[in-house]
Amino acid sequence: MNIFRSATSYVYNIIPSFQEDEDETDNMSSQQTHPSGIPSDPPPSYEASQPASKPHPKPLPPSLPVLVSLRKKRVILASASPRRKQIIAFLGLPNLEIIPSNTAENLPKTLTPFEYVLETATEKGLAVYKQEIDNEVKGEPALILAADTIVVNPETGDILEKPHSEAEHISMLQGLRDAEDHKVYTAIVAIAPLESAQAPGYALESVVEETTVRFDPQITDELLLMYVRTREGADKAGGYGMQGLGSVLVEKINGSYDNVIGLPLRATLKLIEKIMTIAEEDAEIDHGALADDG
Repeated sequence: MNIFRSATSYVYNIIPSFQEDEDETDNMSSQQTHPSGIPSDPPPSYEASQPASKPHPKPLPPSLPVLVSLRKKRVILASASPRRKQIIAFLGLPNLEIIPSNTAENLPKTLTPFEYVLETATEKGLAVYKQEIDNEVKGEPALILAADTIVVNPETGDILEKPHSEAEHISMLQGLRDAEDHKVYTAIVAIAPLESAQAPGYALESVVEETTVRFDPQITDELLLMYVRTREGADKAGGYGMQGLGSVLVEKINGSYDNVIGLPLRATLKLIEKIMTIAEEDAEIDHGALADDG
């Protein structure tokens, strides 16, 4: 049996003849006939079988009560980092303002890494708080968030912030490569004004997150130089960006990934819940005291 010929015969059986009259042609076009004589439905078109793809909708912001409440209030991120802004955007705070602190990051390096990063973030947050608490146009903020990230070389104990030159940048990355592991610390500070105005007039809570990072020890100096000249890591603590090309330098991490980028979101959300609970409890006490006085 010739399968090609058989298939051709079948095609001829289901295609109407050009000599058929118009009515019969219309009938055949809407209902084709199988060789068995049983009418069959017309095959679906390619358009029907491949529906047009729709763009994925943006995820809805989390509906946690503390975030829902803050969406109606003024919230400040005291950082110029575009990476921190991108991360905190996941919380869906429409009134978020970016107001970087002008505080000089020049604390003595004799402090422990934990002390250094925490004090730096605290100074940033308090500087913006003092600047904005009496803002007559926008009103006082409900929440101020500040953060600082440092990288520490465990072999030397050096606190590595942003490199100041190409030579320093290369040396910094070589040191991280030659060390087995290094630590990344991010301190987050949350400040909320208190209605009771009890000294110092605000609540302040903080947390420090630690992540261990290991560079690939097989990285060559040539690759490090290539990376340095991309300038990607020039504005980052430790001289590399985990979220970009700098990921080629990293063999593994132990801990929070977004901590290495500059803002651990899970820890930040927990801190927001904690500080806003304190502020709400203070407001309830203050309102109760006013009612008693009345």
